Amino acid sequence: MNTVLIGMQWGDEGKGKIIDFICQSKDVIVRFQGGNNAGHTVILNGKRIVFHLIPSGLLHKGKICAIGNGVVIDPKVLIEEIGSLKKEGVEVSANNLKISLFSHVIMPYHRIMDGLREKKRIQKIGTTMRGIGPCYSDKASRCGIRMIDLINPEIFALKLKDNLAEKNEIFEKIYGLKAFTFGDIYKEYSEYAKALKPYVCELVDFFYKLRNKKFLFEGAQGTFLDIDFGTYPFVTSSSTVSSNAVLGSGLSFIKNGEMIGVAKAYTTRVGEGSFPTELNSELGGYFQNKGKEFGATTGRPRRCGWLDLVLLKRAKILNNVNKIILTKLDILDDLKEIKVCAAYKQNGKILKEFPSDLSKVIPVYETMKGWCKKTENIREYKSLPTEARKYIEYIEKYLDCKISYISVGEMRDAIIKKL
Repeated sequence: MNTVLIGMQWGDEGKGKIIDFICQSKDVIVRFQGGNNAGHTVILNGKRIVFHLIPSGLLHKGKICAIGNGVVIDPKVLIEEIGSLKKEGVEVSANNLKISLFSHVIMPYHRIMDGLREKKRIQKIGTTMRGIGPCYSDKASRCGIRMIDLINPEIFALKLKDNLAEKNEIFEKIYGLKAFTFGDIYKEYSEYAKALKPYVCELVDFFYKLRNKKFLFEGAQGTFLDIDFGTYPFVTSSSTVSSNAVLGSGLSFIKNGEMIGVAKAYTTRVGEGSFPTELNSELGGYFQNKGKEFGATTGRPRRCGWLDLVLLKRAKILNNVNKIILTKLDILDDLKEIKVCAAYKQNGKILKEFPSDLSKVIPVYETMKGWCKKTENIREYKSLPTEARKYIEYIEKYLDCKISYISVGEMRDAIIKKL
């Protein structure tokens, strides 16, 4: 069975560990959007391994991992990631890692532009400054440089000159910065091209030959960072919802069976934007510290709050989720009371429909009794404290969707199957 796995909140739901778990039964793992502004973390033999661009399924032998056309690639970051994995004894070769010819390349001017735009804005977005947005902008403007261009010296030179002619005008005349030099960039990126060329592949034909294999589509970030359906403009620059799995990979000829949504047992968000259940209190700090809520890629502290079921219900609909995996349940272990947002109120009235603007809503909470017992060593659902099971089953009933697994810690085996 083929599976699409996406985040149901604002990212950071713990997808890395879940992908590592699910891909054991898959043959091909495909990343279909985003760039190195996202990170997936897996604990291997007690060591934290962070993936930025490569699907974390590479930790399993015999798997093929692919970076799809919907991903934007910083070649320097990717080469460093390959080198880092090899140092850890992970096999990375042209046999098990494939990169789409049509993935767009992040250039130095994209990173600079990212920072300049954020600095100029009155309304800050909270970008990671990795050049993701400007690279996607060039893709839409039809002046982007793709992997197929990068590995062709003549075409790369032509496209780079074209881009610098435009970009340097902007940097010099608008921002008063020194122009980029063609020779320096061409030399640096030509070396990247040599290193990455063995991995570059026409993925549609390659996938078509494997169409009877089991695929896992690995989403980055979360539903409410989607460029269309997220809390715009405080979103990422790609489509993070499940329907983009096909567009970002070219795999329309296989049938998707499972749509799995990953949700944290509470809610977090990085960067700016609305967050109805945010806790600006000592309790928010508790979640941040106990949950180690700092970005895997940027190290930025995450804003923390109670679980928002209204948000999750919308994510379930947008992604056609038919299974949910709940993560970080163990972070709630010490709390005597736990709140969940069960409705939104605006102008004194309970909203019947999902609002277009989350900044104007007030969360309506249901309060539940905590379990005040450690869960990190529990591996059977029936062994969970009664109050923990009530919490999980309340979420299931509200969302009308089964929770199939519960993660209760960082370690690979800290997962409970719910029968």
